Amino acid sequence: MKFQIALFTLLITAMSLSLSAKKPNIIYILADDLGYADLSLTGQTLFKTPNIDSLAAEGLFFTQHYSGSTVCAPSRSALMSGQHTGNTPIRGNKEIQPEGQAPFPSDVPTLPKILRDAGYVTGAFGKWGLGYPGSEGDPMNHFDVFYGFNCQRLGHHYYPFHLWDNDEKVILEENAGKAKGLFAPDIIHEKTLDFIRDNHDQPFFCYVPTIIPHAELIAPEKYMEKYRGKFEPETPYEGYDEGPQYRLGPYESQEKPRAAFAAMIHYLDDQIGEIVQLVNDLGIADNTLIIFTSDNGPHFEGGADPDYFDSNGAFRGKKRDLYEGGIRVPTIAWWPGTVAAGSRTDHISAFWDVLPTVTDLAGIKAPKNIDGVSFAPTLLGKPEKQLQHDYLYWEFHERGGRLAIRKGDWKAVRYNILNDPNAPIELYDLNSDPGESNDIAVHYPEVVATMARIFKEARTESEVFTFRQQQYDGEQRN
Repeated sequence: MKFQIALFTLLITAMSLSLSAKKPNIIYILADDLGYADLSLTGQTLFKTPNIDSLAAEGLFFTQHYSGSTVCAPSRSALMSGQHTGNTPIRGNKEIQPEGQAPFPSDVPTLPKILRDAGYVTGAFGKWGLGYPGSEGDPMNHFDVFYGFNCQRLGHHYYPFHLWDNDEKVILEENAGKAKGLFAPDIIHEKTLDFIRDNHDQPFFCYVPTIIPHAELIAPEKYMEKYRGKFEPETPYEGYDEGPQYRLGPYESQEKPRAAFAAMIHYLDDQIGEIVQLVNDLGIADNTLIIFTSDNGPHFEGGADPDYFDSNGAFRGKKRDLYEGGIRVPTIAWWPGTVAAGSRTDHISAFWDVLPTVTDLAGIKAPKNIDGVSFAPTLLGKPEKQLQHDYLYWEFHERGGRLAIRKGDWKAVRYNILNDPNAPIELYDLNSDPGESNDIAVHYPEVVATMARIFKEARTESEVFTFRQQQYDGEQRN
């Protein structure tokens, strides 16, 4: 009898260890240019985001999470590499013609490659932007499955001439000429759901870098009709509707840009609701972490009107700024039974923390030479074990060159440094001044001196992104 009890105890212990060692599924949803206050849960009053709100009500909201950069490609590079923009390989939106961006080098570990090597099935669905087709940065060198836009410039368009299915270029005949027969996010979303269904019985990493709500501004008619006339008077946006560059980058016209913007976020909210519903229906919710966030602050392209929607809320700046409005992003973690429902955290974190967090949760060793700090303890409700950053660092190579540091409650910003190497350091106390309206640098010379030292020491040189004015031929529009 004692032997049977002992055997039973061993079996229960083994089962418990097996369950605790089970690798969680990861679904990472990355909105494109969604502002901090573009959700009803963060203060948006002109439209609602009920599914995203529910995600937060059932999960954890990060009040101080930051994007990798203030534009697309470097933000994604920070996410993939676990390195901030002073070290990550891709530090700007450098275009490669006719399709794609500067390639992520093959010798730098990325989150999907690390997970794939550890037995995860990996898939990406949406906009890549880290390597043109056939390059070392091609998404197929990082993921098992890819469907969507390789090029973020072509990802400006919701009725594109083609998409990529793994390494196959799929011509969308429904969109030939000026036809608008196939709304690309529809099919990308279906591929996302198929991937989750097909792999729900094994560990998977599903990366969903949607193109919504980036310009151009357009949504299916059933969504547009819900918002037309609600935000008058509208100012029509006159775009590029014919010519050799049609649907190759320049945005098309939109008569009702405000209505289109609200419709696009409504559409995105519905898609997120469908992903969560599928995870619940498949019975894998208790072993699936969903993270929802945005790649940078709100945009003002293609007729977008972030001031009308108060898209950045209390924060100063928008996309391409390194003030809070350009880089602080709404972020939610959902994991029923593991992440406490309806919780909030003020833990200061950034995109480069995602890689060590996910590897930590999956029981995988993170690579060396990363800047990230795992926020797994925060997710697991163990704040006493949470390590803190000494500082967060950003650099932006366009618009004269911009730098920023977050160190505790201090925020240092430098603008126009490519034109003026002695550009002054602005200093803000985010605890008392989250809107960065009062530069107090003159009152805290010792803090400014510390920030000046970090600005010099935080980065490494890049042969591709040399941080010189001539690096960019005109402003990149991604």
